This record gives sequence, structure tokens and C-alpha cells, in this order.
Amino acid sequence: LTSAQGKSSRCSCSARTMFSSLALRSICALALLHSANAFLPQFAGRVGSSRSNLAMAPRMTMAPTSPVADGGASPFGTGADLQDMVDRAISGDKFHRKINLLGSTGSIGTQTLDIVEYLPETFSIEGLAAGTNVGLLSEQIKKFNPKIVSVKNEETLKELKEAMSGYSGKMPEFVFGESGIAEVAKYGDADVVVTGIVGCAGLLPTVEAIKAGKDIALANKETLISGGPVILPLLKEFGVKMTPADSEHSAIFQSLQGVPPGGLRRIILTASGGAFRDLSAEELLRLCKEDPEFIRKKATTHPNWDMGAKITVDSATLMNKGLEVIEAHYLFGAAYDDIDVVVHPQSILHSAIETQDTSVIGQLGWPDMRLPLVYALSWPHRLKMPYEPMDFAKLGTMTFMAPDRVKYPSLDLSYAAGRTGGTMTAALNAANEQANEMFREGKIDFMDIFSVIEKTMEAHKADLMMTPSLDDIVQVDTWARKKVLELSNK
Repeated sequence: LTSAQGKSSRCSCSARTMFSSLALRSICALALLHSANAFLPQFAGRVGSSRSNLAMAPRMTMAPTSPVADGGASPFGTGADLQDMVDRAISGDKFHRKINLLGSTGSIGTQTLDIVEYLPETFSIEGLAAGTNVGLLSEQIKKFNPKIVSVKNEETLKELKEAMSGYSGKMPEFVFGESGIAEVAKYGDADVVVTGIVGCAGLLPTVEAIKAGKDIALANKETLISGGPVILPLLKEFGVKMTPADSEHSAIFQSLQGVPPGGLRRIILTASGGAFRDLSAEELLRLCKEDPEFIRKKATTHPNWDMGAKITVDSATLMNKGLEVIEAHYLFGAAYDDIDVVVHPQSILHSAIETQDTSVIGQLGWPDMRLPLVYALSWPHRLKMPYEPMDFAKLGTMTFMAPDRVKYPSLDLSYAAGRTGGTMTAALNAANEQANEMFREGKIDFMDIFSVIEKTMEAHKADLMMTPSLDDIVQVDTWARKKVLELSNK
């Protein structure tokens, strides 16, 4: 694993000239593979690759980055964290946790409710927040008896009340809109909030939950990517635990259990490779030019996981992995120099760590989002679940390879944003969300995603804030989305 991975995910750019000086690299290489008109010429030459089989410009040197000064968002890295984990573990697994669930009708939400249904003595639902799926939400209300429920808007609320008209049980309190999600997040005496809302929309409700003293089972990576500079001090101020609920960061978190302070040397994030992992950069570029609708259809289908539309496209661009690099930095306090990415098509090793003595510890299992969710809710306990056991004979083989950073400029964009710090990661995230949505709607093509993100980041350098407030982050998020719309209309 280590030799296959090498140091391919190390960023190679200068902090001051991070975007404009990443010259003649991955996109330029793609253009050389095909005709000059096959790709956006204004993007060529600015987003780079740290390593490729193609001829690249010489790598630039850069001073090493530092870990997060006060440690990461997850309960790891200090003697107090280690002692807390041990105390919780030996206290036994006879506990009950009340849950406020944000995004109850989505993939994360429905799988969380599967866990609650299977373990009713261990978990129960206090609040549900959803969008417009009235049919599914009404069934969830009847089955789990929440005390408060939020929907997208007032019109959806009217539909929900109609759907619940024959219900004889106790009706929950109904709220709607962004304020309704926040009300659910901070409601009552819930112990933990599962943040299953996609995108930066999960940031403000997470802040409200933290201020209300709720632990966070983090399934919304954008919360830390955009709001990391604000979220970390809030967690410490209110004494809240944040446990990762996505597969990769849960794997890292599980692998870190028992590792003493200072014992972590490197984080190894695994990636499935997404929908285009079996295409060469040249083939992908040709298909983008000749059959963009085939590319659009294929990008919305994941080879291994059953996920929502946005994250499936993020997997196809490998932006999900770039965002996860930033999330790992904020969750575990690791410097960007110490976070690597390796492609693992089978999605069995969900991620790993390397300790100071070069031992590699990883978490393995069949692809099933319920596993990281149940651990995020029950940490550090191991609850017996009815899932398919790992069978290595059935699996047969596992393979690993370095990511093709020519084909996936998103990795270098993400490392560059993370190394810049401040509000640059918020600009990256918002630009990606907007570009991803426009691609799914057929308004831009696949390669345009990278172009508009890079240009938005370049434009944000003039207004970069290194110690932003929450209002600053929200403002940058709004600006970046508008900037992508502006760029795409040119």
C-alpha cells in the first residue's frame, strides 16, 4: 500500500502563487493528449498534477504545512481524549441515545433510521428534518414518533399535514425552512445530531446543535470544509464531541483508537476511483468532446456505493476525495503533507493510518454506510449488527494505485485550497456545489466543473480572510456560487 501510494498526493505549489503558478500541468497534459480545442483553453496550465506518467513541468518546492494548532475536531490526539475513550469503553454498552436527524429522507437519514429500528433499546428519535419527500417522511413520523419535524417550506408542510390527517398518534411540532432545520438541530434533550444534509446547508444547523450542547455525528463533510475555522473553537467552547459518520473518516477514526498522542504519522485516504476510473485521461477527454451526455449519465452512477446525486458526481470528478483531504485535516489535526490519497477500486479498505513506527492500521468491510453511522452514534462501543461478515476468500483480491492527477485536477485544487487556508476552502466548496448542480442539470459539461472552480478560487485570492467569522464564511459561500454562475454564462 505504501509503495503504491508513495507521496503522490503531496501538493507541489507555492503558498503565495498557489493557483496562477501551477503551470503547464494536468489540464495542459490533457490538451496535449487530444486536440487543442478539446478542452477549455483558458483553464489549461493552471491546475496541476503532483505526479503523472506524462511529461510535467518541474515540481516547485513548498514549505511544509503544519497540523491544526489545537488538534482536530474528533476526540483524538490528547491524553484526555484517550482517557475519555477508555472510560467510555469500560462503562459498558448499556446506554440510550436520543437522536435529532437532519436529512431523514436522504441516504444517510434512511440508513440511520434502519439502525434505530434495529436497536430501539439503544437509540430513539427526537427530531426529524427533511425536504419535500412527504410520502416517506409521513411514514417515518408514524414509525419513530419524533417530537419535532421540519420540512423545506410552508407548502410542503401543508402537504405533510394532509398526509398525516388520518394518523391517530401524537402529532409532532411542525416547523419549516432554514429556521426549522435549526430548531430540529438544537431541539430538546437529544444527545446527538446526525447531520445528513448535503452541502453547506448543513453548516448553520450544526453550529446551532453545538451551541445547544449536542454531540455531532458528522455525515456532512462541507461543515468542516467551509466552516472549520469556526467549528473547531465552538466544539471546545461547548465541550461537544464530533465523530465522523462517512466511511473514510470513520475508518481513520476507528484506526486511531488506542494510538497515543503523537503516534500518528500519516493518513491514507482511499478512493474508489468513481465512474471514470477505468478510462484513461485521453479516453475521458475524447468522450467529453464526442458524447457529453454519455459522460453526464455515467457520472451520476457510482460503481460501488448507493449515494445521493451530488456526492456521486463528486466521486466521478474525485472532488469528494479532495474535500475529504480538507475534512481529514480539520477532523484529525493532520498537516496536508501527512494526508495521502490512494485509489482502491474494491472499496474494502475504507482508509488507513500509518503510525510513527511505519505500522499501517486500517478498517475493512463490505461497502455499507450503516457501519460508519452506527460507530459514530455508539463510539467507542461495538454493537452487534446483522450485517454480512467480511469474507476474504470471497473477496479474493484487493488492488491499489496512485490517483491520476492529470485526469482529476480536483485533487490539486483541494490541496491548494487547504494549504491557502482561511476562506479559500469555503470558496472551493461553494464553487463545487454550484458547478456540480449545473452539470447535473445539463447547463455545463464535465470538464467545465474544474474550470469554473479554479477561476473562482483565483478570483477569491483578492478577498481571502484567514480568520473568518461565521458570517464571513456564509458571505463567501454566497459569493462563490454567484461567481460560478457568472463564469458559466460567459
